[in-house]
Amino acid sequence: MPESRNGRAHTAQPVQVTDPATGSRRRRLATLLADMVPGARTIRVSQREPERTWPSPHARAYDEQRRPVALNRAQGLTAARWVMRTHPDVNWNEAYDLDLTNGVLRPAAEAYAVADGRR
Repeated sequence: MPESRNGRAHTAQPVQVTDPATGSRRRRLATLLADMVPGARTIRVSQREPERTWPSPHARAYDEQRRPVALNRAQGLTAARWVMRTHPDVNWNEAYDLDLTNGVLRPAAEAYAVADGRR
């Protein structure tokens, strides 16, 4: 390896390539889910379905007033899988909320804090 002025060898720095389409892909997902679940503003996604003891993709939808919007099993499973595949870097042991107006994913715990006025 060639040496630098201070006598140390240069080391290769890892290159982080960001996909410019990532943001648009996440917005498209929010648009598709909003079309799939009319009236929904937020979709909460987790790896645990409340009635089951084993991991299973699960989603619930909420309107602007945080009231539940009905999802059938296929819609919930599909929405959860799509969100998990679009955000593979997230630790899915916790629940996350996807805002369907802008495509932003944030921990569900933040939503509870905002609702309590602690934010």
